[in-house]
Amino acid sequence: MASFNKVILMGNLTRDPELRVTAGGISICKIGLAVNRVYSTKDGERREEVTYVDIDAFGKQAEVISKYMRKGRPLFVEGRLKFDQWESEGQKRSKLGVILDKFEFIGGREDGDGGQSAGYDRSSPPSRAATATEDSAPAAAPAANFSNDNDTLDEDVPF
Repeated sequence: MASFNKVILMGNLTRDPELRVTAGGISICKIGLAVNRVYSTKDGERREEVTYVDIDAFGKQAEVISKYMRKGRPLFVEGRLKFDQWESEGQKRSKLGVILDKFEFIGGREDGDGGQSAGYDRSSPPSRAATATEDSAPAAAPAANFSNDNDTLDEDVPF
């Protein structure tokens, strides 16, 4: 049986990106995206619905998102759905999230602080689109095996 797993989303970050580096040297960035839907009811009343999505980025993409994005900034994301299951306090839990394959910065830079933007470094802007490479997203997302001693990127990591 054929299958297809692709997600395309555009929304605003709900929090600042959280970058971690695993003991194996893989960068992982966790972001939250709010996706809004505006619709009208049968009575003509205009309503808004918000969906919150957790997204994981890996490798160089994780580093770029962490460097240039901040809470409230818009982002276009392509990825795939990932279903996680675990047990907590004796109860089985599950969560549907997105593993990032590609992303694109949208919107302009924020000005107002003397020409420096809030979240973008004008001296070295990223490319408009970033695509997945072999080192950016492992076939299966690694378990949450973060090293608290290694919260910042090591300059010797070859990405």
